[in-house]
Amino acid sequence: MNNIYYIGADVHSNNIELAIRHRGKIVQRFSLPPAISPILEVFGSIKGKKQMAIEEGPMAGWLYRGLSAKVDSFIVAEPRRNKLICSDGDHDDKVDSAKLAMLLEGGFLKEVYHPLDRDQAVLKKWVTLYHDNVRNAVRIVNKIRACSRMEAIKIPANVIKNPEKRMQWLQKLEYRDIAEQLQMLFIGYDAACCQCRIARQKLLVLSRSYPVIKEFQELPGVGIIRAVTFLAYIDTPWRFKRKSKLWKYCGIGLEHTTSGKDKFGQPKPAKLRMPYNCNRTLKDVILGAALSAVRQKQNPFAQEYERMVANGAIPSNARHTVARKLLTTMWGIWKNSYQYNTN
Repeated sequence: MNNIYYIGADVHSNNIELAIRHRGKIVQRFSLPPAISPILEVFGSIKGKKQMAIEEGPMAGWLYRGLSAKVDSFIVAEPRRNKLICSDGDHDDKVDSAKLAMLLEGGFLKEVYHPLDRDQAVLKKWVTLYHDNVRNAVRIVNKIRACSRMEAIKIPANVIKNPEKRMQWLQKLEYRDIAEQLQMLFIGYDAACCQCRIARQKLLVLSRSYPVIKEFQELPGVGIIRAVTFLAYIDTPWRFKRKSKLWKYCGIGLEHTTSGKDKFGQPKPAKLRMPYNCNRTLKDVILGAALSAVRQKQNPFAQEYERMVANGAIPSNARHTVARKLLTTMWGIWKNSYQYNTN
């Protein structure tokens, strides 16, 4: 254990600051360009076991795939977990890298998962691009509607998606300044929709390399985008030891919170709440799939929802229960390589 070197790295686009800690103190510091080869040269000069830690950020996946095989342990740390410690006292690149090495030595870092397979990382980037552009298109549509609403103008449903009818409608508006503003916003909307179509087509091509995606699509409420998103963000079915951890990561699990005692000196009953820190994209995907499954009626998930509501369950709680069942089924299909069977 005395021969372990703990390496903390503060990563930026222009430089990477390394702090090497050994036997409770910083023994070396390096300021390196953002490249793999200079870091490997530093590794070669260290005679002993090496453990490295960086914080989650834009370059974390690239460094993880390039360096994890060259050290005994490589951790991409969750920055929110150690914010109070890292923000205490002075704050600069050298101090941050040294604190990261100290936290690594103490075992206080929570690891953020990153895929080692570059193809999997590429798939995840395309999935992220798709969802980002969908959100952007929705944001622009909301601005278009808000801009019209301020002048008491109602936009017909076919105007937004049909460019020809849109131009005819804009020409009929009484106020030309409003028409010009809307026309500018529609340019951004059309661009976002075009990017969505490109990303979706790319996902359809990439999904052919993963047969399990077709099995996911056999479930009610799960289409190609939801199936690909689930696979890309989870990466491997062996990532979670228990389904409860998977539920919490996807934002549909339950956390127990309690503090203090009541007036009789007894511990207060624990409260159940949904986790705040979760993967928001996966939460939207799973809850959306559950809602679609419930609306389809003729399937086991919809029947379970109707049974719970009939027994007095709150509809939102019933939907979350269905979402957990649906997520567990997808996880089981992937983990055990079996096909979905309604029986």
